[in-house]
Amino acid sequence: MTETPRRPAPSRRSQVAPFEVMDVLDRVAVLRAAGRDVVSLCAGEPSGGAPTLVSEAAARLHASGRALTYTSALGIHELRAEIAAHYSRWYAVDVDPARVAVTTGSSGGFVLAFLAAFDPGDRVALARPGYPAYRNILTALGCEVVEIDCGAGTRFQPTPALLDAASADGPLAGLIVASPANPTGTMVDRAELTALAQWCRANGVRLVSDEIYHGVTYPEPGALDPRGVCAWEIDDTAIVISSFSKYWGMTGWRLGWMLLPDDLVRPVDALAGNVALCPPAPAQYAAVSAFAPESYRECDDAVAEFARTRKLLLDNGSRLGWGESAPPDGAFYYWADLGAQLERWGTSGAYARALLEDAAVAITPGGDFDDRSGGHSVRLSFAAGSTAVAEAIERIEAFNAR
Repeated sequence: MTETPRRPAPSRRSQVAPFEVMDVLDRVAVLRAAGRDVVSLCAGEPSGGAPTLVSEAAARLHASGRALTYTSALGIHELRAEIAAHYSRWYAVDVDPARVAVTTGSSGGFVLAFLAAFDPGDRVALARPGYPAYRNILTALGCEVVEIDCGAGTRFQPTPALLDAASADGPLAGLIVASPANPTGTMVDRAELTALAQWCRANGVRLVSDEIYHGVTYPEPGALDPRGVCAWEIDDTAIVISSFSKYWGMTGWRLGWMLLPDDLVRPVDALAGNVALCPPAPAQYAAVSAFAPESYRECDDAVAEFARTRKLLLDNGSRLGWGESAPPDGAFYYWADLGAQLERWGTSGAYARALLEDAAVAITPGGDFDDRSGGHSVRLSFAAGSTAVAEAIERIEAFNAR
């Protein structure tokens, strides 16, 4: 008797959790198509879009009929040079353009960085709550994710003491630090990042610094590092990952970059050429204009609007009927415990679904960012601007009162 062949099945490495915010966005699209007026505060997507000069450059490029061919795997020289000059302007750091890798969004950067820096079985630490793609990409690559519970006591950021504890079960190969962080918006200052970098250096740990929200910050007057502290100000053996998506408002352009330690330039070059050949060519050529003085001014104006929206949200936080929130030092997120609302709804997922269906306000339940305690927290993005947030506050207050 002939045995029935085993049917092919999805790989074990593909069994990662979906990014729940994308499911929420899909539902928002369905509701809007049905005529619902949905206020969407679930995605970290600036509403203003790309700087004017970038959009104009893209329009000229497409109108020219120029053939858009492959570029170098690590990006066009002009853009890599502009990125290097950006670090001189913002951080007084001298960056060799040869150590800049342009990537398909910061997401493509994370894949390349993790592939180049870590082997299957390596233990890589990251904060919980934190951006879920770190955990899911590392898991798919066969790494062991070591999540560090970082609560309000450490402002939701890791510390050397927490890293010592995380190393008790085995040495770490990597640490991912995000400042400003998603979903909390908290930041590490220069002394804190220095302590983390020194711990990594002393313990042979690769530091990966996610700096995609740099520039989207709300410093006190006279702050020494108003845009954030770059890891390369402290140690250029770190991997720095950034993006055009947040400060420059270019989410759909799918363009990011990395600053690479010397030993990873060639490995990333080889991987990039095999994984994606090159980043999107039109976005690269247009993004050169992102570093013009006019573009910086336009982006700073957008950040000023984020600051006004943040103030509106913080001033009216009690009206949301939620509990304790994280201090949003940067980015554009409000991470809060649901407080008394949990007694009625049980989980943040149930609350967020009801809020979307009944009040047409989309927020993100916290399970994406914390699979242990996130069931009682939510993330609200205020990137959509003050008009949208003001309307959402009214709807949330009315929804809670029903």
